Amino acid sequence: MRVLDNTAICLRQALWVFLAVGLLTGWNVAHAREFGAYDVSVQPAEVYPQADRFDPLTGSPPTGVAYQNNRPVGHVFLSSDIGYSGKPIEILLGMTNEGVITGAKVVKHAEPILLVGIPEQKLFDFVNRYVGRKPLDTPKGEASQVIDAISGATVTAIVINDGIHRAALKVARSGQREEPAVQTTLLDPPYQPTDWTTLLGEGSVRHLTLTHGEVDAAFQKMGIGSGAPYVQTFPAETLFIDLYVALVSPAAIGRPLLGEAEWQNMRAWLAPKQAAVLIMASGSYSFRGSGFVRGGIFDRFKLNQEGNSILFHDHQYRRLRDLGPGMPAFAEVGLFKLPETAAFDPAHPWSLELLTSRPTGPIEKGYTSFNLTYTLPERFVQRTLPPPTPAVAAAAVEDGSPPLWHRIWQARLGDIIVLSVALGVLTLIFFFQEWLITRPRLVIHLRRGFLLFSLLWIGGYAQAQLSVVNLFAFAQAPGSGSRWDVFLLEPLTFILWCATAIALLFWGRGAFCGWLCPFGALHELLNEVARRLRVPQFRLPFAWHERLSAIKYILFLGLLAVSFSSVATAERLAEVEPFKTVILLHGMRAWPYVAWAVAILVAGLFVERLFCRYLCPLGAALAIPGRLRIFDWLKRRRHCGELCANCSRDCLVQAIHPNGSIHPNECLYCLRCQLNYANESVCPVLILRRNRRERRPAAG
Repeated sequence: MRVLDNTAICLRQALWVFLAVGLLTGWNVAHAREFGAYDVSVQPAEVYPQADRFDPLTGSPPTGVAYQNNRPVGHVFLSSDIGYSGKPIEILLGMTNEGVITGAKVVKHAEPILLVGIPEQKLFDFVNRYVGRKPLDTPKGEASQVIDAISGATVTAIVINDGIHRAALKVARSGQREEPAVQTTLLDPPYQPTDWTTLLGEGSVRHLTLTHGEVDAAFQKMGIGSGAPYVQTFPAETLFIDLYVALVSPAAIGRPLLGEAEWQNMRAWLAPKQAAVLIMASGSYSFRGSGFVRGGIFDRFKLNQEGNSILFHDHQYRRLRDLGPGMPAFAEVGLFKLPETAAFDPAHPWSLELLTSRPTGPIEKGYTSFNLTYTLPERFVQRTLPPPTPAVAAAAVEDGSPPLWHRIWQARLGDIIVLSVALGVLTLIFFFQEWLITRPRLVIHLRRGFLLFSLLWIGGYAQAQLSVVNLFAFAQAPGSGSRWDVFLLEPLTFILWCATAIALLFWGRGAFCGWLCPFGALHELLNEVARRLRVPQFRLPFAWHERLSAIKYILFLGLLAVSFSSVATAERLAEVEPFKTVILLHGMRAWPYVAWAVAILVAGLFVERLFCRYLCPLGAALAIPGRLRIFDWLKRRRHCGELCANCSRDCLVQAIHPNGSIHPNECLYCLRCQLNYANESVCPVLILRRNRRERRPAAG
C-alpha cells in the first residue's frame, strides 16, 4: 500500500506541474506572436502577373485596382473569413474585369489543424486551384459544397470556398470604383519668341489686382475698420498691389520673361526638373515685405497645391531688377525655386495665397488673404484620361442565397439522415437494454456491427471523429469573435456533439466513447481480433489501474489551460490523441505521429482499450460533466462484488470496482456487465435462483 500511496502523491505532483507548465506556456504565447501562425507579405505580381502595382485595399471586402504601366487591368481583393481558430483566413486574389482569377495567395491564417499535422502546402495548393477559374460562374451553393478539398480540414476548406465566392461577388456588385485622377504630364514645347500680351492672354502669366478699397472691404467683413488712429488710410481707388505670377521652368515661358542671360543663370541655379516661379508686383504693398531679412522666411505669401503649402526661404529667392526685352517694368520682381523635397507638381493647378494684415490695436493685428490661381495652358500639359475601369462581369448577380451552413446541410441531407437513424438505433439499444440483455448473441452482434459502422462510416467516410480540440474551440468562441455558425459547417460533427451532450445526462461518456468514437471502435475491434488469435491479455491490479486513470484528467486540464491562450499550441500538445493520424489522415503524416499511433494500437492488442482507459483527454473531458447524469440505467445487485467478480473481470475498461460498484466516469457502456447480470449461467444470484427452481419439482 505504501507504494500505491507514493504513486498517488507523485500523480498529484505531476498534475500541478503540468498545469503550471500549461499556464506559463499560455502566458508566454499570449504575449508573443501566435505560435505557428502564418503571416506573409505579397508582391503585386504574385496575384496579378501582369500588374506592377495596385491601389491600397479599401472597403469591404478590401479591394484595389490593379495597374500595368498605369493602366487599370483588373482588381485585387482580400477574402477574409473567420476560420475554425476564431481568426480570419486572409487570401489575396487577383481578378480580371471578366471575372477570371489570376492569382491567389494565403497571406495570413492561424488554423490549428493546418499548423499541426496537415502540411500548409495542401492549403496553398487548394487555393491555387482557383487560378484561371470564374467563381462567379459557379452558383454560390455549389461552390461551398467542395468540402473535401483539404483532407482533414473540412471546415477550413468550406470557409475558404464560401469566403472567396462572397468576396468576388461583392467586388462584382460594387460596380464602378472611383477612378483615379486625370494623369497629367508636364511638356516643354519648343521655344518661340513671344510677347507679354500673348503670355498674359494664354494664361502663362496670371494676374491679380487689388485696390485699397477692396482690401478695406475684406477687413470690414471681419469687423476690422480702417478709421483707427494707428491705421494708415488711402483713397479707395489707390492701387494696393498689381500682382503677376508665372511658372518659368518651361523655356517657352521663362526665356521671354527673363531674357536669355537670366534664363541661363536660372537653369544653372535649378536642379534638373526643379520648378521655379516668377512673382512681379507694383503698388503700395510689397509681397516680399519690408521686414524681410537674410536667413528669414517670406511670410506674406505661400504656394498651395492639393492641401500642401510651401513657404519660401531666402536661399530659394533671387531678386531681379528687370525682366527680358519687351517686358513691362515692375517695382518688385522675385524669382523663387520650389524646394526639391516639396510635394509640388507643376503640371497640376496651384495657387498663390497673398497674406495681408491690419492693426487692430497698439500691438494686435488681424489678417486676411487673397488667392491667385495658376494653371498652365494646355500646350504645356499632356492630360491622359484613363479608360473607366469596367465593372467585373456578372456584376448583376444577386447574393440572395441562404446562409452557407443551410446549403451545406441541404447538400449532406442523405448523410444526416443516415447518422440520425444510427443515433436512433443506439438510443433504442439503450432504452430497451433490459430486453436485449436476455439475448446475449443479439447484443454481441449489434455491438460489433455498430462499432464497424462507427469506424467505417462515421470515421472513414464522414470524417466525423470528435476531438478535444473541438472543445477548445467551443470554449474560446464567446471571446474570440468567432461566429457560432462556423460550428454548423460540419453537420455530422455538430450532430454528434449535440447527441453526445444529451447522452451525458442519460448514460455519461459511455454513449460516445463506447459506441460512437471511430478510434475507440478500431481500438476495440483490433483487440477482439487479437483475442481470437490468442494474443495474451494483461490487466493491471485495480489499485494501479485506478491511479493511472488520472493521467487522462491531467492531460485534459493541462491542455485546457494552454488553450485559453493559444488554441494552436493546445492542438500541438493534443497530438497525444492519435485520432487525426489514424482516422482523418489515414496515417499519411510524418513518422513520429505514425509511430505514436502504431504504438497505441499495438499496445491495445494486449490491454483492452488502453488509450481510452489512461490517456484520452477527450474521454476525460466527457467524464467530468458525465457525473451529472440524471439516470442510472445499469442494474446492480447488493451481492455484486461479494459472491463473484465476474463483471469486474469482464468489464471493457475495468470500470467496476472490486466491491461491485460501477465507476460512472470510466464506464463505456459496453453492456457486458448487464449480460452477466441477466445470465443464469454466470451471475451467482441467478444461479442460486435457478437451482431453487429446479429443486422445487424434485422435492414435490
